[in-house]
Amino acid sequence: MTFGPDILARTLSGPNVEDKQGQWWQYNSRSDHHSKVACWAVLFDLLTSSSLMRAHAAEGKVAFGINRKLNDWTSNRTKNLDLVVARTSEEEGAKTVDLGTMADKFGIRLTAAEQTKLDGLPTSPIGVAGSVVLVALEAKATMTAHIRALPRLHDELTSSFQTIHGDSNNALAVGLSIINHANTFVSSDLNKIPGHRVVSTHNQPKDTERTISKIEEIHRRSGSHDGQRGFDALGIIVLDCKNDGSPVTLVTEPPAPQPGNQFHYANMINRAAQAYDSSFRHV
Repeated sequence: MTFGPDILARTLSGPNVEDKQGQWWQYNSRSDHHSKVACWAVLFDLLTSSSLMRAHAAEGKVAFGINRKLNDWTSNRTKNLDLVVARTSEEEGAKTVDLGTMADKFGIRLTAAEQTKLDGLPTSPIGVAGSVVLVALEAKATMTAHIRALPRLHDELTSSFQTIHGDSNNALAVGLSIINHANTFVSSDLNKIPGHRVVSTHNQPKDTERTISKIEEIHRRSGSHDGQRGFDALGIIVLDCKNDGSPVTLVTEPPAPQPGNQFHYANMINRAAQAYDSSFRHV
């Protein structure tokens, strides 16, 4: 069982990001709050799905890093990844960073059952995420102007796995695409004047379908990593987010990927957890 999509929709339903005019937004393209929430949810599901990752955290072998810079040694390029799991590097004065601390910082909204599950997970050790990266997570959202955003979306996700595997070919690259299926959207970029509302319209379901098709073109790699680059696990979450203060809801019917589809969120988590368990037994 996975929890991430519901956690993301529930958290984005509330006011999360304040702009320079004092307006609060559920989603703001100038903020990375949504990416942090999404990656937190992925990590939460990975820890609940992978007994080995839980053991490594409990034994103090791995730590979690936020907005961690990775270096692609093949192209001399750097890129900040939303979240990484890496071997622990002890540094004097370093503090524990665990999922509970992150949840408070990011305003994650959990049900009682999810909170109980979180309370049962081990914290990461006192230390910081070191240079040996095991898993890197990147989340990208397409909330409006879907078709115009497609080249950028494809390029940014592609550059993410290229940087991850340019840093370490053994690291697992996990990608998540968040796609808005709402018919209308109130963009923070187009509504900087308080009290003045510009509402964008979407051509649904075609906008969502074309965005999903673009994600499906992104490279993935198989269990054999010899010379391969691509995501080890790549998933899609489809939301209905009007960004007007109404609740954000999870879309589970087509065109959202269905259970069993390789891009379904639960399949992404299962694939990443299985890859971790098979790849890092000797960490």
